[in-house]
Amino acid sequence: MKNEKNSLKEKTARGLFWGGISNGVQQLLNLLFGIFLARLLTPDDYGMVGMLSIFSLIASTLQESGFTAALANKKDAGQRDYNAVFWFSTLMGATLYVILFFCAPLIADFYHTPELTPLARYSFLGFLISSTGVAHYAVMFRQLKVKQNAILTLTSLTLSGVTGVAMAWCGMAYWGIATQSLVYVAGVTALRWHYSGWRPTWKVDFRPLGGMVAFSSRLLVTNIFQHINYNLLSVVLGRFYAVREVGFFNQSNKWNYMGFSVIQGMVQGVAQPVLRQVDEDPGRQLRVFRKMLRFVAFVSFPCLLGLAIVAPELITMAITDKWARSADLLQMLCVGSAFIPVQNLYSNLVVSHGRSDTFMWSVIVQGVVQVGVALACCRYGMEAMVACYTGVNILWTFVWHCLAGPGIGLRLRDALRDVLPFLLIAAAVMGVTGLTVPYLTDNIYASLVAKVVMAAVLYTGIMAACRVQTFRESWAYFHRKKQEE
Repeated sequence: MKNEKNSLKEKTARGLFWGGISNGVQQLLNLLFGIFLARLLTPDDYGMVGMLSIFSLIASTLQESGFTAALANKKDAGQRDYNAVFWFSTLMGATLYVILFFCAPLIADFYHTPELTPLARYSFLGFLISSTGVAHYAVMFRQLKVKQNAILTLTSLTLSGVTGVAMAWCGMAYWGIATQSLVYVAGVTALRWHYSGWRPTWKVDFRPLGGMVAFSSRLLVTNIFQHINYNLLSVVLGRFYAVREVGFFNQSNKWNYMGFSVIQGMVQGVAQPVLRQVDEDPGRQLRVFRKMLRFVAFVSFPCLLGLAIVAPELITMAITDKWARSADLLQMLCVGSAFIPVQNLYSNLVVSHGRSDTFMWSVIVQGVVQVGVALACCRYGMEAMVACYTGVNILWTFVWHCLAGPGIGLRLRDALRDVLPFLLIAAAVMGVTGLTVPYLTDNIYASLVAKVVMAAVLYTGIMAACRVQTFRESWAYFHRKKQEE
């Protein structure tokens, strides 16, 4: 039993390590290529692509249909199961592309932008390509091949980023952003075929899907609403505001996503498989979950709140002051996104218990609330919409706890005891940093460096002085990895 615990602990730590490395480097590359693109392109260019995002994401979700998580939760998944998922997702992807190809003019009419018709037909090729790699990703996800996922993601990101920048440099505007996405999807799909080691057969048999449909269908609806929730403001802004406004929001949302996805991606690759492995031991699962909850809070709050306080300098330095309006939006989004990795951990706990219906209804209700809030606030301007949207995101953390916590005996006061210290310390550190640095310098370059250094020193200093267990364990793990290298 002890060896099993140590093995699980090592797998979890290794998964978090490679997930962190992958997502950290991935976002650095996104930052690098994003800087070049934002300097070469205009808010209108980003607005054009941003208005199509929700259609591509929903189509991708439909062709995946929740079968990745279903396969991860199926104890005896085999060749027939993976083969059925492969042919289903591939055929679904082709069908959806044909439908959206002919619906492209309707999408352009909805946004009052005729140029969207050819761009939509080109961009939608992405989910058609990715549909052929769904089963391969499920194989890698089930086997916790986090390191291989890191390699294929970074390789594809580099290739696609170079392609997008080159096309933008040649004056191809939003076509460069669209091509960048296609190259990335093609690279990821091809490398999943390589690293998974799995190959489909020509025997098409959908019967194995029958045992997974009840679980996967709920995840399908859930994932669709998650995409709607995340891209809701782009749709509303695209319908009621100018393309330029969508561009400003899309840029701020992009930087915000780069921030929280590092932490979320680190946890996403290991949380569900690990929690699933210990679901037969409630006491152990509670200990594992609380430990992961503390780690997520320890990382998420300082990173996202820190991004909020450096947003004005970062946006101006990186992509010039023509995007200055995005900085204010980014600050609001970061505050809400600091809670997303915590919510994601709760949702993985729900899914690991097979309660995909609970997961589904939570996301649906959240989406309905956010739609209502966005429509009610649209008359007051973009900033008001973003602020209310952020408020709903924060409050929904308590909903997730009520849905997931009691199932493993986690009381709200214990969860708050795990999370609140990191939130309060991070908020205090960022508040002191944000108020102090402007008195020291008015140079944006010096201000950015001073904010980062001061916040990092204060936060780590408090963690070390208080002898916080999560900080000590994280430090010990990285120190051990360094010695091994």
